[in-house]
Amino acid sequence: MKIIYFLMQHSRRFLVLAVVAGIISGAANTGLLAVINAALNHQARKTELALLFVGLCLLVPLTRIAAELLLAHLGQGALFELRMGLSRQILGVPLRRLEELGPHRLLAALTDDIPTITNIVTVIPILCINIAVALSCLAYMGWLSWPMLLAVLAIIVLGIVSYQLPVAKSFQHMRLARREGDNLFNHFRALTEGIKELKIHGERRKAFLTDVLQPTATAFRRHNISGLSIYTVAASWGQLLVFVVIGLLLFVLAGWISITATILTGFTLAILYLMTPLQVIMNTLPNMSRASVALKNVEELGLSLTPSASEAASPKLLSAGQPWAELELRGVTHSYRREGEDSLFVLGPVDLTFRPGELVFLTGGNGSGKTTLSKLLLGLYKPEGGELRLNGQPVTDEMLDYYRQHFSVVFADFYLFDSFLGLNPDELDAKAQQYLTQLHLAHKVQVKDNTLSTTDLSQGQRKRLALLTAYLEDRPIYLFDEWAADQDPFFKELFYYQLLPELKAKGKTVIAITHDDRYYHVGDRIIKLDDGKIVYDKPLAYLDPVAEELGVPVS
Repeated sequence: MKIIYFLMQHSRRFLVLAVVAGIISGAANTGLLAVINAALNHQARKTELALLFVGLCLLVPLTRIAAELLLAHLGQGALFELRMGLSRQILGVPLRRLEELGPHRLLAALTDDIPTITNIVTVIPILCINIAVALSCLAYMGWLSWPMLLAVLAIIVLGIVSYQLPVAKSFQHMRLARREGDNLFNHFRALTEGIKELKIHGERRKAFLTDVLQPTATAFRRHNISGLSIYTVAASWGQLLVFVVIGLLLFVLAGWISITATILTGFTLAILYLMTPLQVIMNTLPNMSRASVALKNVEELGLSLTPSASEAASPKLLSAGQPWAELELRGVTHSYRREGEDSLFVLGPVDLTFRPGELVFLTGGNGSGKTTLSKLLLGLYKPEGGELRLNGQPVTDEMLDYYRQHFSVVFADFYLFDSFLGLNPDELDAKAQQYLTQLHLAHKVQVKDNTLSTTDLSQGQRKRLALLTAYLEDRPIYLFDEWAADQDPFFKELFYYQLLPELKAKGKTVIAITHDDRYYHVGDRIIKLDDGKIVYDKPLAYLDPVAEELGVPVS
């Protein structure tokens, strides 16, 4: 089974030792059965049998404990490696590919599939023990009478085949349930993240519940119920199968094959002893199947993550203030399918050049391609055509991570970490406190040990904290995507009239995506996009003929 193969790949030594310990424990269990049967029929060997009985009673728990401890270590190790491995893959895959996969699939794999895979490890010791008991019982019956064993095996094989057919159908429903689980997880994200929109719009809330959430939840429930119901019927037949075998043994086979009462008693005891191990084995199969489905899902996700080149970290390091002379986009193009449209949206070809100390405003209507252009500029999207060049050198895959280290960014959909990860801790608290004062946040947020005291603030205040992080990174190029959109008039003026000019005065290049046309006059250049094409890319001083159209107050 695939799950066993995966565990063998992870830690062959631990798994083999655990399985051996489980087999010894199972064999010892069957040994107890043989001792009991011998004691019932051989009164003269009581002392020897008693000593053997005591030894086996000690061996059974010791080997079981060893097996479970070994597999507990294996399970936790596998869980750690899977989570870290998938996290590394996510960090190493191009952003565009991750956006296509969707966060719900990634989260479902990390929080649902991986625990399902590793939880099965705790079942393996019990499974090994019971398989060993079953095989030992069969060996014991063969030692008593090979003809009887063959007859019993024929009956058991027929029973197993009749059991596996419905079980296969049950597993099919479980796979479908897992697929619906992905969709359900996505809907739950919509429920939690869109709760305000759902609360304020009654018809939307009703449609979400009845047309989106309910059908998926119903399908998830239907497949789970069908799978479990079919399996329950099959499991009941499996339990009955033991008594069918005993009935055939006592009332049919005993009349056909000449056997002694001792052999008949031994077979009956062995088959009864087999009942619990067989039930455990059959009850474990659905969990093994779920783990295999989860493993397949993670593997498929891994395969879908790996076709594109992994973005490994560059060995080059970028020191603060490292000089750069020119950043170019030469004939850069990128295409994608926008929601609700059949045709591809094509950005470019784009030819742009940026130099140190520039304050550039990037403007354009919604859907004009501003955010896509910014992701190309940042190296988050790879150009489909053309190339990025830094200081005249093409930005290759090998230097992509190094290239990105030139940028400090506050995205429109930014994420705010509560600590300054990856920054030099020397005097960081003092620097952060100075910026907090400048951004009028010192009365709400403190910094201690490179950690913010709180991030539970308004959206505008959180954006100021994101700006604080960008300041502390102190990189050559700053990009702000609609930073001032959530700020009140006071902080808008502070941003445009104080913060941006201060960055420019330090020799930083600032690229601000904005619709605030009343502040365009503080910039050096204005780049306007329309339908994926650059309409304007000129210094402010040369825009007098089109100032009225752009809304730029040029003196």
